This record gives sequence, C-alpha cells and structure tokens, in this order.
Amino acid sequence: MTTTPAPAATRHAYRDRLMPLLQQDPRLICLDTDTGLFSPDDIAAAGDQYVNLGIAEHNLMGMAAGLAACGRMPFVNTMAAFASARALEAVELDIAYPALPVRIMATHGGLAAGHLGPTHHALADLSAMRTLPTMTVVVPADAAATEAVVEQSLDLPGPLYVRLGRKATPAIDTGEPMIIGRAQLLRRGTDVVLVGCGPYPVAACAEAAQLLSECGISATVLNMHTLRPLDTETLLAATAQASLVVTVEEHWRSGGLGGAVCEALCEERPTRVVRIAMPEKFADIAGGHEYLLDHYGISAARTAATVCAALDADAPNTP
Repeated sequence: MTTTPAPAATRHAYRDRLMPLLQQDPRLICLDTDTGLFSPDDIAAAGDQYVNLGIAEHNLMGMAAGLAACGRMPFVNTMAAFASARALEAVELDIAYPALPVRIMATHGGLAAGHLGPTHHALADLSAMRTLPTMTVVVPADAAATEAVVEQSLDLPGPLYVRLGRKATPAIDTGEPMIIGRAQLLRRGTDVVLVGCGPYPVAACAEAAQLLSECGISATVLNMHTLRPLDTETLLAATAQASLVVTVEEHWRSGGLGGAVCEALCEERPTRVVRIAMPEKFADIAGGHEYLLDHYGISAARTAATVCAALDADAPNTP
C-alpha cells in the first residue's frame, strides 16, 4: 500500500535536503540573507558552511561568485523578487558571464508573497533568468522534485536558478523521476496539450485535463519544470497530433513559460498557443497566494474553459 506524501513547501524541502549535503561535501556553502529559513539548530550544524549576510542581495551574489571562483559551490538564499531584480546585475556579470556554479535558491516565487504587494511579487524572474546564456532555470512542482534538483545540481555545470514557493503544496503524481532538462509527461492525449510549471499551474493543468475528459476532450499534460534548457524534443512529440497548446504559469504573460513554448514551436512546428498567466499589469489587490491565483484566473476552471472556447466546445461544469 502506497501513501500520498503530505503537502510540503518547496523551500523547506530544499533546506532539509541541503543540510545533510553540507556535512557530506566540503565544497558546499550556504549564503543567507536573513530569510529565516534556517533554524538555530541548522545553523549550528552547518558551522562555517553557513553565512548570513543580512538583507544585502547584491553583495550576496558577488560573494557567491568569489567563492565559486575559488572552488566552492554556494547555495544562496533570498526571495525571488530580489534575486531577479535588485541583484540582477551581479547575477549577470559576476555569475552568469563566467558561468560559475552558484545555485540561486529563490523563495516566494510568483504570487507567493501576495500579502506583501507588488514589491514582493516575482512575476518577471523567469523571463530575466532564462535569457542569461549560461543559466539553468528550474521551477519544481513539489517537494520531491525540489530534493531532486538539489541533488542533481551537485553535478550540474554553470549557474542555476531555482524558483521555490512559500507555503506547503500537494505532491504531484508524476510517475517518473524529475530530471533537470527533461519535461515530465503526466497525461497523454490527442486534442490539446496543457503545459505548466510550478506547483499550482501544474496542478491546474492536471485538474483541467480531468474536467475536459468528462466532456470528450483528450488532453496531454506536461510538467515543463525546466525553462532553460527547454525540452523541445518532448514538447514537439506531445504536439504532433494536437492543434492547440495552452500554457499555464504564475508569471506575467511576457517572457516566461508561455514565451519559451511559443519560441520553440514557431521555429520547429508552428502551433496555436494560448497563454494563461498573470495579466500585464501590477496586482491591484493584496491577498493570500491561492486567492490571488483565483482572482487572476490561473486555475483549472479557467484552463478548461479556455480550451473549450478555443476548440469551440461546450465548457465542462466546474464547482
């Protein structure tokens, strides 16, 4: 008898996997910015492999680059909004340009810090990071995938940006191990391809596929957890029969998952793509994570309705 793992926060899964690795690998060092993610016991166990720089994101990236240039492998912790904006110059010139093995573990991705308003929303981070030529960009969909990313990153060349959440989210039934750079096929269909990245969008795609099946529409579901390098091979195979692709993401419509999918398909196999994402505006309300996702239509119900409208079919009944 198998049991479904309890919901867990991806940021906590990262912390819990990193701590034993610090003791096993002297190359590793954890650089923090007063995130509060690590407990006093964690810090004591890490010893001199943990350094808290305070709220100084630009300095964080510069220090990480220097350590990486000297043979260390820094894991740096900060919020996604700050890693991808305030510290972006240092990320580009100090880390990406020399292709140093810095692991940027960015918490509170997307609308996770919705209660703090637009200053803390990370809705352009994937766009900023995936344009950097040497950067690998990953958005794990659950805790197990996050653990896999941390482990695989030890053998990954160059820099890595990992977008993590804040609150606990359910485990995703993938049926196959998470491998950086390889999309996961969660469901096979023929009429439409639903592509998501991150806990809530991937869950929305899976739920929408089930809703669509009840009204005769067959959907493929892809967990496109790696945005750079994008798994174009799996994307093209999934779209071989389908006439429509719908992307679902927690990001502005420009430059994120939808943009990456459009770029790949327009070059290899022009296919109609509809992007479900945050509208091109700053959030006009503050609120909890799930509340904002529902408010802006990043949901299973909207995904299913969007597919039906595009295929000129009757939308399924939703709660």
